[in-house]
Amino acid sequence: MQTIRIKSRSSDGEEPSGQDPGWGRPRDPGKDLVPLLAGVAMTVALVGAVLALADVDSSLRGPFTLFFLLAAPSAAIGAALRGLEPFARTVVSVAGAIAVDLLVAQGMLAVHRWSIGGGIAAVTAISSLLLLLVLVRRLRGRTAKRQTS
Repeated sequence: MQTIRIKSRSSDGEEPSGQDPGWGRPRDPGKDLVPLLAGVAMTVALVGAVLALADVDSSLRGPFTLFFLLAAPSAAIGAALRGLEPFARTVVSVAGAIAVDLLVAQGMLAVHRWSIGGGIAAVTAISSLLLLLVLVRRLRGRTAKRQTS
């Protein structure tokens, strides 16, 4: 039979080598909840987009599609605004999502091409483009820092 020995913390406050930084501390249940809620929100948004694009008759189509139309651009704008405080970033990203939705609707109405599927496709394309630009900007920042170091 093998004995497992537990080492106590050193006096300078460092964690024992190879140990988790949270070693010996109780886990915060709220930390694990945030990624779970983000996954649920993403799933609800994607289901809303699929229900609207497939023109499925469901009572969930309206609320889920509305959630998608607010969540997709809001997430993209929020990712671009990493420097703001969390509350300010939330307010600005939701306001930006509403502005994106209204501009897409106004543009489609102006050219007489309004359709539900087209609106969802346009909002998806704009949100994806914003996320792609944020990703490219972050990758360029990392390579620039590595080249100067």
